[in-house]
Amino acid sequence: MKTKPKSLPAGDLVQVRQAGEIQGNKSGISVVIPVFNEEENLDELIKRCLDVCEGMGKPFEIILVDDGSIDGSPEKIAATAEKDNGKVVGVVLNRNYGQHAAVMAGFAESNGDIVVTLDADLQNPPEEIPKLIHKIEEGFDVVGSVRIARRDTLFRRISSFVVNNVAQKATGVIMHDYGCMLRAYRRHIVEAMLKCHERSTFIPVLANTFARKTTEIEVRHDKRPNGDSKYGLWKLINLQFDLLTSMTTFPLRLLSVLGGIISSIGVGFGLFLLIMRLIHGPEWAAQGVFTLFAILFIFIGAQFVGMGLLGEYIGRIYHDVRARPRYFVQKVVGRSDLEK
Repeated sequence: MKTKPKSLPAGDLVQVRQAGEIQGNKSGISVVIPVFNEEENLDELIKRCLDVCEGMGKPFEIILVDDGSIDGSPEKIAATAEKDNGKVVGVVLNRNYGQHAAVMAGFAESNGDIVVTLDADLQNPPEEIPKLIHKIEEGFDVVGSVRIARRDTLFRRISSFVVNNVAQKATGVIMHDYGCMLRAYRRHIVEAMLKCHERSTFIPVLANTFARKTTEIEVRHDKRPNGDSKYGLWKLINLQFDLLTSMTTFPLRLLSVLGGIISSIGVGFGLFLLIMRLIHGPEWAAQGVFTLFAILFIFIGAQFVGMGLLGEYIGRIYHDVRARPRYFVQKVVGRSDLEK
């Protein structure tokens, strides 16, 4: 077993443990919760999570990862971690890196043989955690969840439908709700994900690429009690691009197919114009000028779409080549000195 590094003074900016260096005893359950501006929900979230975990009668830890919140969330997390030392662990990132990077930070800090992820907005009730634990103990590597009677807007449901279909086609693993963060993973799946160095990470899809046996169960979905969703229109669009370009090159292949089809149509239409010109004379052909302009615009639009997709991939390559850390941990609260 690797020894843990010495604890650093709170506030020092230190890079999180390198991928694969999971410390501590790998037993029990770790619940990893990314938090971003959820001050109003934290007290109820922590209380309900503690009640559920203590009721399961297994060793557990609740890891709250503050993802650069600008409200009172970091202070609440630190205070709770100091009070419930060992049961609640606070990981404070120095700025906002995104939900999936925060979850990866929680994975690196976790010790459990089973790791459960959960959103902090209480739309996925903590009381559903035992269902996932019972299911994964049947021998599965990954247990996903399907939200029943979703309490989201129509726009959110449509975007989830798109994400799920793209993920199913890219991974070949049929899961119906990739957007639900309430999921359970075996330790070896978590360690495999931590060894991946890409910066754009969509955790449910990444986990399924390593899992041998996956399944999903139905879970309750509640209305958000306080605050607003942190996923606005622009963030959802960014998520779609991250998902699309981080796990498959299918768009590039699709672009080639569409380009071939458009080119074939253009050639066919050009031959049609030539034949009609020979039959009816040049006056008839002059009437198709605007149609030719329309075709030209189609080609220009296709080129711009292609350049945009290529730019997305080149941008991913650029970020990966720089090999910057996914995140930096400012401090960890709730670990004893022997554990740090």
